[in-house]
Amino acid sequence: MTLHLDRVTLSYPDGDGRLTALDEVSLTVPAGTLTAVLGPSGSGKSSLLAVAATLIAPDSGRVVVDGTDTGGLNRAELTALRRHRIGIVFQQPNLLPSLTAVEQLQVMAHLDGRSPRAARPRALELLAAVGLRDLAGRRPHQLSGGQRQRVNIARALMNDPTVLLVDEPTSALDHERGAAVLALLTTLTHHRATATVLVTHDRTHLTAVDQIAEVHDGRLAVPSAL
Repeated sequence: MTLHLDRVTLSYPDGDGRLTALDEVSLTVPAGTLTAVLGPSGSGKSSLLAVAATLIAPDSGRVVVDGTDTGGLNRAELTALRRHRIGIVFQQPNLLPSLTAVEQLQVMAHLDGRSPRAARPRALELLAAVGLRDLAGRRPHQLSGGQRQRVNIARALMNDPTVLLVDEPTSALDHERGAAVLALLTTLTHHRATATVLVTHDRTHLTAVDQIAEVHDGRLAVPSAL
């Protein structure tokens, strides 16, 4: 198992009390599988993703990434864990306007202290994997919404993570492009053996995922395999 949440509880201050965002949530995502987490707005989906990404520490419970219990790590160790083992695909691509598609990926190597030039072959390989090798020299304004999201996915894979966390990747895409992005995520998950969590409120195009879990009022229903 590559990602495991064990009885995770998370709450936020709310006036004189606290609001429970996650209530003893447990979830296991094995390597090479894709889990879709569904739920309405405000149900706790984003909180679950933030905890899994180690961006927020839970009040209680354990988050285990690739065998590492993250509860015992300090801030620097958590940063290193995210950089090397966790890829995050944000809802909006947030690509740098002045950089080409391949340079968007090379920046990840630079942030890790590696040579962007030496990382170029890896970046081109990933762009080829998402079907954009021929568009490597284009800047964001020269790409469609679906193409920008594909660059976003490739960028998240640049440091070869074991866990891939994806936040509403189709929210700004039409039906056809959304289906293509979800098909791509499924293929990459299986081929690259990542433990992938896809947070979405959209039930369409989920026939190829390995399991579905539903969040309601901070509680996670028992995942079901498809």
